[in-house]
Amino acid sequence: MEPRRHVLRPTTPHTHTIIFLHGRGSYSLEFASEFFESQTSDEQNVRDLFPGVKWIFPSAPYLSCGDTGSQISQWFDMKVTERPHEDEYQQQKALMKAVEFIGDIVEEESAIIGSKNVILGGISQGCALAIHALLGKMIPLGGFLGMSSWLPLKDEFTALYGFPNPAIATPLMLQHCKNDDVVALHYGEELRNYLTTVGMSVEWRVYDSGGHWFNEPNGIDDLVVFLTRVMK
Repeated sequence: MEPRRHVLRPTTPHTHTIIFLHGRGSYSLEFASEFFESQTSDEQNVRDLFPGVKWIFPSAPYLSCGDTGSQISQWFDMKVTERPHEDEYQQQKALMKAVEFIGDIVEEESAIIGSKNVILGGISQGCALAIHALLGKMIPLGGFLGMSSWLPLKDEFTALYGFPNPAIATPLMLQHCKNDDVVALHYGEELRNYLTTVGMSVEWRVYDSGGHWFNEPNGIDDLVVFLTRVMK
């Protein structure tokens, strides 16, 4: 069985930790490998640009898929990623269990390096979970990165976490590609709008191409600029 997290140690003194969550159907090693293959406009990868970062890529459990009964890697079960709000009430139990798992990692790293030096994020279902984990900890972190995602349990969100919530001080960057055929752009806009409504400062980036992934190189460039700013 794969360990529940894949860790890449810093190559210089440890200054920050980035906890980055993969999407549904992926796993930590695959996501890390594909992410670090992505390059900036000057052909650099993110790990080389931030040698003092410890990268933690947690892995989702294998859960039964309600539609087929097959086991797939997912943070919480959903019928289809393309319709994320369908039968959403069935997602809450597994989502809250995953929130606890990610919250524990955030606590561990905060004890080592300080919460202001911890950055949380994810792509697709990983981002959807990460935003719940951020608000669930109720402490501001150094930053949040989200790509190609949506807000699960949006109608219960305020009741679950309460606002004002100290975590809203966390700076956020959200990215979405217009041609994402898995999680449509309007779901990302819905996420951005809700987080703005509750008082969060959201840096929103939309790209013409990239599909259900990062836009290269512009999205990676923007990610690097954001990380450089929040890690000063």
